[in-house]
This record gives sequence, C-alpha cells and structure tokens, in this order.
Amino acid sequence: MMPRANPFDDFEELFERMSRQFDEMGRQFDRSGMMSSVRSHEMAVDIADYDDELVVSVDLPGYEKEDISLSVADRSLTVAAQRELVDERTESEYLRRERRHESARRAIRLPVEVDDEHTSATYRNGVLTVTLPKLDVEPDDSRHIDID
Repeated sequence: MMPRANPFDDFEELFERMSRQFDEMGRQFDRSGMMSSVRSHEMAVDIADYDDELVVSVDLPGYEKEDISLSVADRSLTVAAQRELVDERTESEYLRRERRHESARRAIRLPVEVDDEHTSATYRNGVLTVTLPKLDVEPDDSRHIDID
C-alpha cells in the first residue's frame, strides 16, 4: 500500500514561497534607499535529515555568537541575528562616523516533531549548526483493529 501524501505539505511550500517573496520585496526597498539605515540579509540554510536527528546549518558570516537568537516552537526553528556596524574615518580635521544596523531572520518549517529540550547549537567560522533530535512519535494514520 502506498503511503498517503501529507495534505499540509502544499501549504508549507506555499508559505515558504510567500516568505521568500516578502524577503525579496524587502531587498528591493533596501536597494531603493527607503530602508537605508537598516539592512536585512538573507540566510543560506541547509537541512540534513538523519535517522534520529535533523541538522540545520545556517550561514551567518560576520555576526558574533551573542548577536544570534534561536527558538523552536510548533515544528518551526526561528533564527534571528542583529548587529550594529560602525565605520569611523578620520579625514584631516573631520571625523566621520557611519552607523547602520543589519539583521537577518528566518523561520524554518521542520518536517518532523523535534525534542526542543535536547536541541543544541554551535557557531564557528560564520556557520551556525543546530542539532535537533527527532521525537519518537507513532504515526496517527493507522491503528490496530481487533478482529472478532
């Protein structure tokens, strides 16, 4: 018997596409100068599915570990990072300082339930690695029926 497709997979794909489109709109506003003091950067994400865990790798170059925030809720991993960049230059008698804020935020829909109590994360060389152990959940699609 072939397994049934999850009807919610299509909705999740739709929400991911909408999220990417909103991110692109934000970048277009940024290029036009409407949001010049705050910049948002896209995160490159890889998700590996192993037997007993998911491993999510997120590229966040230039951020410090303290700038990054993680949360897991309702089969969704949210990664947020924010930093302030200050560029100081001394030119003869004038001192020029340019400040800007950069932020990145992404919610990643997880394909399975995870054990948020035992989730761990490391940040090395600009790459955040989050290890999410899977929960042992029995499938709700079938149940044993006694035959009389």
